[in-house]
Amino acid sequence: MEKKENHATRKKGGLITMPFIFANEVCEKLAVVGFNTNMISYLTTQLHMPLTKAANTLTNFSGTASLTPLLGAFIADSYAGKFWTVTGASIIYQIGMISLTLSAVLPQFRPPPCKGEEVCQEASAGQLAVLYVSLLLGALGSGGIRPCIVAFGADQFDESDSNQTRRTWTYFNWYYFVMGVAILVAVTVLVYIQDNIGWGLGLGIPTVAMFISIIAFIVGYPLYRNLNPAGSPFTRLAQVAVAAIHKRKMPNVSHPSLLYQNDELDASISLGGKLLHSEQMKFLDKAAIVTKEDDNGKTPNLWRLNTVHRVEELKSIIRMGPIWASGILLITAYAQQSTFSLQQAKTMDRHITKTFQIPAGSMSVFTILTMLTTTVFYDRVFIKVARRFTGLDRGISFLHRMGIGFVISTLATLVAGFVEMKRKKAALAHGLFDHPLATIPISVFWLVPQYSLHGMAEAFMSIGHLEFFYDQAPESMRSTAMALFWTAISAGNYVSTLLVTLVHKFSAGPNGSNWLPDNNLNKGKLEYFYWLITMLQFINLIYYLVCAKLYTYKPIQVHDKEDSNSEGNQIELVTTV
Repeated sequence: MEKKENHATRKKGGLITMPFIFANEVCEKLAVVGFNTNMISYLTTQLHMPLTKAANTLTNFSGTASLTPLLGAFIADSYAGKFWTVTGASIIYQIGMISLTLSAVLPQFRPPPCKGEEVCQEASAGQLAVLYVSLLLGALGSGGIRPCIVAFGADQFDESDSNQTRRTWTYFNWYYFVMGVAILVAVTVLVYIQDNIGWGLGLGIPTVAMFISIIAFIVGYPLYRNLNPAGSPFTRLAQVAVAAIHKRKMPNVSHPSLLYQNDELDASISLGGKLLHSEQMKFLDKAAIVTKEDDNGKTPNLWRLNTVHRVEELKSIIRMGPIWASGILLITAYAQQSTFSLQQAKTMDRHITKTFQIPAGSMSVFTILTMLTTTVFYDRVFIKVARRFTGLDRGISFLHRMGIGFVISTLATLVAGFVEMKRKKAALAHGLFDHPLATIPISVFWLVPQYSLHGMAEAFMSIGHLEFFYDQAPESMRSTAMALFWTAISAGNYVSTLLVTLVHKFSAGPNGSNWLPDNNLNKGKLEYFYWLITMLQFINLIYYLVCAKLYTYKPIQVHDKEDSNSEGNQIELVTTV
């Protein structure tokens, strides 16, 4: 009976499920990017927020939305499974979108329009409360969708079937392509509608699209390959830590073979292979030392005794920590595109023809196009060329790929500072220095290099970062690894908020001058802010190079699933990069 059930399960999934899964991802990206890309304009022009307050509100929301995936991953892995987590999170997200759209349509949820030269009335506490609740619901919804939808899509291909292994990796290519198309639509069509037709329609379109995607995702349920939750990875990590602390006074064993192993106990969390003992962090090995109390022939108390595989899961996560932290500042630099770079664009000549001008919020289209172009170039050309020199199937390691991304990101903020100097020089030359709302006769396409460099950096670093998490995380923690990827983004946005706040506070002069002024960007020193980020990124690059040099790959033993009698092959054994 069990064999028949497993066989039936394997028949589900496959390519036929992709439209339902991608529909959910496309609409989530339409909503998130459609909101975030131009939200700074909504907060400053519709709710009349000061620029720094609006920038911090936006980065705080983005940071929270990237932190909640830890909660979503915990619920999915421990209790609900990926399908029900995505479904519930999508509904929560839908409620938040409806609330935000209504606040844009109904005048009682916004302050009155500005009149002439009068000081604009800021949004009231009640109006801001509606905004914050809407954004919070969106952040909670994203927390369930982001870490689960990618892993759920990969679950549709049975990796124990050698014919489907390649399709699993092809799926990730499709995922990024579809996501990129959705982002392009958001930063072009939706932003244009928001700026030229109205915020009600501009927010209403992704709201309706999200509703349709939820229906489509649920309709596909009979086709999905649903894997049961394997238990909370956070609980297993805690069990290893507690057991190691409990046995902290015990001496380490003379040989790793004396440590506790139980293949039957680890079966559900090591389908793709068993982690082997590594020589780092030997203190944690004490969690796998068998004492007289443990050796009772019964199922072990996991708060006292753990297998080598479970100990190595915790070691793998700890080893990933420094590399995880290195990605934070890149996101801090990237976050400026949706705040200060956008404000730069609003002051510049954005005309493509005499009658059409590109919306300021659509400038990020250059980031996305460059990211997609670079990704295709990397996959189709760069890997083949690099393979001739390195002999690696993937061309270069993901650690080298991330390093290239860090270098490009540092160049992006360096260039941004020089472009800002040119923008202010043009404003001064044309007598517009004291007119913050005037259009400076300098083409907005001067901003293209910094936007494009950020896109190129993302193609190398961000995708390399995700690849690193997926490859190096323990098999049973890949949803959690996706969440860790998003928490790095969260931390980057929070660091951006902190940096903006500190610079705004400590750069304030007695005559009202400021690096980051609220009302007139021309009188600020935005170039100094960009170069401060450049300096921080350079220091971060040195830190990353040290971490990458010292990093040790996880050791794993993979069993040949086509031959049940195989003893297994050791791959990715401990090596230093």
